[in-house]
Amino acid sequence: MIDRYTRPEMGRLWSLENRFYAWLEVELAVCEAWTKLGRIPDKDMAVIRAKADFDLARILEIEERTKHDVIAFLTAVEEKVGPASRFVHLGCTSSDIVDTANALLLVRAGQMILADLDGLLAQLKAMARQYKGRLMMGRTHGIHAEPISFGLKLTGFYAEFTRHAERLRRAVEGVRVGKISGAVGGYAHLDPKVEEIACGILGLEVDPISTQIVQRDRYAAYFSALALLGGGIERLAVELRHLQRTEVLEVEEGFASGQKGSSAMPHKKNPISAENLAGLSRLLRGNALAAMESMALWHERDISHSSVERVIMPDSTILADYMLARMTGVLRGLRVVGENMDRNLAASHGLFYSQRVLLALVDSGMERQRAYELVQGLAMRCWDEKKYFPDAVRNDSLIGERLAPDMLDVLFDPSYYLRHEGLIMDRVFGGGQEA
Repeated sequence: MIDRYTRPEMGRLWSLENRFYAWLEVELAVCEAWTKLGRIPDKDMAVIRAKADFDLARILEIEERTKHDVIAFLTAVEEKVGPASRFVHLGCTSSDIVDTANALLLVRAGQMILADLDGLLAQLKAMARQYKGRLMMGRTHGIHAEPISFGLKLTGFYAEFTRHAERLRRAVEGVRVGKISGAVGGYAHLDPKVEEIACGILGLEVDPISTQIVQRDRYAAYFSALALLGGGIERLAVELRHLQRTEVLEVEEGFASGQKGSSAMPHKKNPISAENLAGLSRLLRGNALAAMESMALWHERDISHSSVERVIMPDSTILADYMLARMTGVLRGLRVVGENMDRNLAASHGLFYSQRVLLALVDSGMERQRAYELVQGLAMRCWDEKKYFPDAVRNDSLIGERLAPDMLDVLFDPSYYLRHEGLIMDRVFGGGQEA
């Protein structure tokens, strides 16, 4: 199922072979930098450029013996390059290559996820405009509160996902740093200009200070941004799940021809996509915690973070890519049941007008607590007796002494609840745009 929603390039990005190619990209950039500084002769650099490559099976074969992936990688490259390979990895430590390559991979993955976010935002924006004015019941604690529009509900999610996009952009920039500073970050066997030139070639910033590694608060911020994004997807998924409950049924996930909802009950159409997405968000949160726990390493570094990152880097980015694509698909196929929105508005007997009546009584000069008690008592009776609240208000003598019938007609106009809808949507989507 994941292949259906995840773009193939995200999976390829994290393939073992592509990981080694990212390492090779960094090694070549370092060699180019040394060449510019006169350390590597041009003729040797020409050979390195032409021949630098590796055979994946050969790396794995060597690693079986060395138990060190970077050494296995370098050995396989040396076999391809020949004598000029003596200049490869000059003055570097493994983390110079691995962490700088991680930056390339995390930035590229982040750019794909941001593109997916743009797709989800475009879908939410289109639907918010489509359902502007589509009145529905707003709920607090799961209980009827006051009307909103389905367009405004979607606008709120759009606004949230713009924040997720901004957080992720900042996090991507936070990991867009390389380090070619040697074994403990002091450039003992390197020239800082090598780092500057190599990072420039790779499109990275220089980490102003590193130990043997890039500090992992950068990674923690990145994976936290993905976890927050997952939380946003979960919030939207939970909303869709609640709205699809049989008693509510204001929206439905698409249900394909031939699809089955239950092995036992042929009638079932379940919100399975929303449920799947809610569950997957837990993995993103767990991986973010693992990234935070990788911040505190011994002295200039240990490798307790390494095993964690081999899992969470591909898993979290692939999951985020998948979740965004799947949620966008859910929204595209969503069935919005307007007649049930109308039915549910009527289900609480017009009680949502209670605050309008309360405020009108206060404006008429009645003390607020007295007005509250009067309206609440009337509302509770209507609920218990299943009577229409506006009719009960019209027939109440105390209210009739203060509020004229034509004023009550104004109070019981449901369009009142959407009079600022356009303003809110303009704030979110930008003024002057059709919303």
